[in-house]
Amino acid sequence: MTTLTTTTLTTTTLELSPSPGSWMTVCEESRLTPGRGVAALLPDGRQAAVFRDRAGRTYAIDNRDPFTGAQVLSRGLVGSVDGRPFVASPLLKQRFDLETGRCLDDDEVAVAVYPVRSV
Repeated sequence: MTTLTTTTLTTTTLELSPSPGSWMTVCEESRLTPGRGVAALLPDGRQAAVFRDRAGRTYAIDNRDPFTGAQVLSRGLVGSVDGRPFVASPLLKQRFDLETGRCLDDDEVAVAVYPVRSV
């Protein structure tokens, strides 16, 4: 007699909100590598940089480096200072707080932050 066992795999999808009241799917959450970013194209043509830190928290900020105009923040180095997660631009190394978007190296500069959720 043969017994067939069925296993159901559950995947968690990561979504971000590019504007109030709207959500869009980014990817399966398991596709994010802790400490690395991915870029997501938003419906209006902008880009978001999406990150998962080593503690499993996810963040999304604008992908455009305000100092150079290049869409590169998703390729930056993720770290933390005083318990605050940040990404350092791969070009000029300015650090951006992943929770607030504030530039840690220039109080006059910030990038947009997008809410994220797992569904």
